[in-house]
Amino acid sequence: MKQVKKYPAAITIFGAKGDLTKRKLIPALYNLFIDNHLPTAFNIICVDFLEVNQDEFRQDMLSGVNEFSRNGAAEIEKWNEFAARLFYLQGDFLKNETYGNLNEKIKSFEKEAGQTISRVFYFAVAPRFIETISDALYQHNLCNKENLDRIVVEKPFGTDLETAKKLNRFLGKRFSEKQIYRIDHYLGKEAVQNIMAFRFANYVFEPLWNKKYIDHIQISVSEQVGVGKRGGYYDSSGALRDMIQNHLLQLLCIVGMECPGAYKSEQIRDAKTKVMKSVRPYTNAEVFKNVVRGQYTAGMINDDLRPAYRQEEHVSSSSLTETFVAAKLFIDNKRWEGVPFFLRTGKSMPAQSSVVVVQFKDSPHKIFRDDIVPNRLIISIQPELEISLLFESKVPGLQMKLKPVEMDFTYKESYTETIPEAYEALLLDVLHGDATLFMRADQIEAAWKVVMPILDAWKKYPQKDLNMYKAGSCGPDAAQKLLKPYAKEWFELPFSKTVKALPDLKSVQ
Repeated sequence: MKQVKKYPAAITIFGAKGDLTKRKLIPALYNLFIDNHLPTAFNIICVDFLEVNQDEFRQDMLSGVNEFSRNGAAEIEKWNEFAARLFYLQGDFLKNETYGNLNEKIKSFEKEAGQTISRVFYFAVAPRFIETISDALYQHNLCNKENLDRIVVEKPFGTDLETAKKLNRFLGKRFSEKQIYRIDHYLGKEAVQNIMAFRFANYVFEPLWNKKYIDHIQISVSEQVGVGKRGGYYDSSGALRDMIQNHLLQLLCIVGMECPGAYKSEQIRDAKTKVMKSVRPYTNAEVFKNVVRGQYTAGMINDDLRPAYRQEEHVSSSSLTETFVAAKLFIDNKRWEGVPFFLRTGKSMPAQSSVVVVQFKDSPHKIFRDDIVPNRLIISIQPELEISLLFESKVPGLQMKLKPVEMDFTYKESYTETIPEAYEALLLDVLHGDATLFMRADQIEAAWKVVMPILDAWKKYPQKDLNMYKAGSCGPDAAQKLLKPYAKEWFELPFSKTVKALPDLKSVQ
């Protein structure tokens, strides 16, 4: 973890009674506190419209820490010390009175601290409140110190390119770009951050990281859950907006970026944005050849009967919203020319997993008859944090017989330190003013430019090629066909420990 800044911090969370605050933000801040990563002086002010007294709110947040913190139940003495700096402010986001009361509380803390403070405003709210809260902060001069005050905006950031541009312009008139932290929790995950270290600190891999040696790359995020209670939001969003436009395209940027000149925020964000802008756009016809969409029907997962998407709560019975997307994308630059990047995400899949698979090209000279499996690098983000390299090895014995084996690096076996949650890393970066893991305005817009041709094609032909797949399956058959001739099937993480059961990703002739 980074060194703690010396200035005090006033942290305001809008959306105090939401799941994000209880499950993620307060547990993350509490863990930062007990590990001595927060400033010596800090206040956390949580704002929402419900009438709740301080003791009830603090007890509710304690139950969240006890249930969701990576460190387990809170120590009462430590929690009491933390809770003494945790406050609930009842207020309507739409009323000026709320921001006047908030201003008084922050100024009171600043007076108590006896010096200038850093102010962080976290928008753990529905997207419709982002502009309202932003304008109120601007009008009340609550977030006007460019080098100390910041806002944190959760996804979704816009619903398409035009709304994203509009929101960027709106925020840009009220805050400087360096004050705006567009958060994607995936970028805070330890294994995701390690991809850059793995690539750029190990020269054994970086010279091979190009079209000459790599056949294709798979980036797959599978969710075992369905839409649950998010049907109202999800039915107007879908998997492309919910997962591809942010999480998976961010992973693509990290895997595909050029080495920045230095480990500095803007140089890293420049390199990521350059990759995004190099992704090949598709015509309508190309969309249906290179992108597969699907929707889950009723099925079984772990002996549990799951309903069809159209039977989920708050979902239209005739919905055409996709719950699965598989896409073949190309990065048109010198490094990656002709190398396909396969992206896949889906709900109600057999297992929860996030994995990046780098498939190297086959051996150019085949001197062994059973040299049939190309080298493969597997970076597992979820459920286990590990990196595996698949390579051929001679089986012990008197004959020259080869067998693919795996060389593993696992966090669990290599480190005794506990792994911080993504929100811990990201919140600490916000407090330190480090925007490396956050998306800049031009990167957000570049990501929307990648997906807009797909959204436009689906809008124009709403019923064309919507493939149904059973809950508990690996998605529609069309997604497997999309991989050809590069691979026969998608890599499934549960097989990673059983080499003989590994899917054959060898190029199909």
